Amino acid sequence: MRDLDDTKAPLLDHLIELRGRLLKCVYALFVTGAVCFYFSDHIFAFLVQPLKAAFGDGGGRLVYTKLYEAFFVQVKVALFGAFFLSFPIIANQLWAFVAPGLYAKEKKALLPFLVMTPVLFLLGASLAYFVVMPTAFHFFLEFQGDAGGLAVEALPSTDAYLTLVMQFILAFGISFLMPVLLMLLNRAGFVTRAQLIGMRRYMIVAAFILAAVLTPPDVVSQLMLAVPLLLLYEITILAIWITDRRQGKVAQEGDEAAA
Repeated sequence: MRDLDDTKAPLLDHLIELRGRLLKCVYALFVTGAVCFYFSDHIFAFLVQPLKAAFGDGGGRLVYTKLYEAFFVQVKVALFGAFFLSFPIIANQLWAFVAPGLYAKEKKALLPFLVMTPVLFLLGASLAYFVVMPTAFHFFLEFQGDAGGLAVEALPSTDAYLTLVMQFILAFGISFLMPVLLMLLNRAGFVTRAQLIGMRRYMIVAAFILAAVLTPPDVVSQLMLAVPLLLLYEITILAIWITDRRQGKVAQEGDEAAA
């Protein structure tokens, strides 16, 4: 019975620690969400800039068709902002929970991936905000005009616009994490550089399918996601080649020193 209790104790300690770290993540989301809700008007004003630029000076407007829609838009903006603000805290808590079970060599190997994750996500989100959304919105607004003597005017609702913006930013941000995933799979031995090269033709098809699913149904947005994904895929293959050469050189030097 004593041996059984001894085996249960470490597991219970880990569960208690996990509970504590999850609570810290929830607290971080709650606090950042409250701050973002207070500044939700400013955040939404920032998110609406691509549409404002597409409409031009003095043109365009956002409407809401349900009495409660404007309030829930502020809530969604707060949650969206809280996700970004609390991400470093959540990532730090996850790392603090996992790190004690890793060897020093494993920690050193994982650290670059932890650093590159927010960088690549922000790179994808910035591409969506500064390049893709303005281009796509200009394309969508080209359909305004006259149809059979009736004026055709774009009157997007606040909720629909926010949903579209979140779709763009999250789609590009998450998709840009592909190099991190592929590099981790390579380090774990699941895929090799030769296999990735052999899968290149399938990746081209997968990139366009993913772009069609994650972006609005227009060719411009899909191309602006699919093409960077393919470039990132090629960059990942090159990065794996450089890493393999470096590891091979280190192993060779170790063998020479041992000899």
